[in-house]
Amino acid sequence: MRMKINKWFIIPVLVLLMGIPQTQAQSSAQKPIRLAISGMTHGHIAFILGRKDKKDFQLVGVCEPNTELAQHLSKKYGFDPKLIYSNLTNMLDQVKPEAVLAFGSIFEHMATVEACAPRGIHVMVEKPLATNNFHAKRMVELAEKYHIYLLTDYETSWYPTTAKSFQLVNDSNFIGQIRKVVIHDGHQGPKEIGCEKTFLDWLTDPVQNGGGALIDFGCYGANLMTYLMKGQTPLSVTAVTQHFKPEIYPKVDDEATIIVSYPKTQCIIQASWNWPFGRKDMEIYGASGYIVAVNNNIMRIRKEPMQAEQTKQVTSKDIDIDVDPFSYFADVINGKVKMTSYDPYAITNNVVVVKILDAARESAKTGRTVKLKK
Repeated sequence: MRMKINKWFIIPVLVLLMGIPQTQAQSSAQKPIRLAISGMTHGHIAFILGRKDKKDFQLVGVCEPNTELAQHLSKKYGFDPKLIYSNLTNMLDQVKPEAVLAFGSIFEHMATVEACAPRGIHVMVEKPLATNNFHAKRMVELAEKYHIYLLTDYETSWYPTTAKSFQLVNDSNFIGQIRKVVIHDGHQGPKEIGCEKTFLDWLTDPVQNGGGALIDFGCYGANLMTYLMKGQTPLSVTAVTQHFKPEIYPKVDDEATIIVSYPKTQCIIQASWNWPFGRKDMEIYGASGYIVAVNNNIMRIRKEPMQAEQTKQVTSKDIDIDVDPFSYFADVINGKVKMTSYDPYAITNNVVVVKILDAARESAKTGRTVKLKK
């Protein structure tokens, strides 16, 4: 997943540092990146605010119009309430961050990039990149014009099994030509699992989130499949959405099945707010074998001439992957990591993701297969 820069030039430094491990030597010499947060209504805000033991970022400001929410999070996670702003441009001009994390609604991502890009501020948004193709195109134009990094964070991007699956499929040809990929993502429903009201309000809004389960969990499958296919745009998308719980989610779908077709491969994405338990798993079937990524660390594999399935445990010690998305973001900014165009975090991958989701939404609405243009 990660392409690292040549490190031979730091060997003499390591010797002088009397055997200090390379990662420790690099982090001690690297000045923390000035970080700000745009929006705090996303439940995943805990991922960054609860990250106390890292020194790669220095929190210099948070912007959240809901001051009651911001004050609550300040007390809960122990950051200085003086860092709280209600206006994004004012915060950016006052604290001058080098990087921003977007934890508001998906619809708000474009406004964050519009404010940050002209100021040369790198941005990481929570998945997906945007609610529609127009927003995605605008964000890409701004990122390219002002030469900023624009990353999209998915939980499955940090899974060792994700990186190992890619390696087995593309680097070692473990299962031959991919024929079918089935990806399951979701949980019992955002209200059922106890999402905060401030999160639930926009997560169940067709404009602010772009849809329901189709967007919330369909994006994982679209991102993973684009990664496995090395950024290839599919030929077509066909989708069906349903409302199993209209009394809870009257405005958006809670069940979605998306079929993504390629010249020699098919992907079925099953996104749901109706699973009996939370799940993020992936099945990859090839001409001569299969890979099942059960969760972040467990895989089941079989190929010819194996007589039985084998279960493997995969950790970051077995495959080169950063299990902390914010460390990855810092490494990209500091030039320690060079992303591929199809990397799960990469802007080009995530433009394809939005194309798939946009087409899926249209297909579900019209009942027709939507063909995609490259």
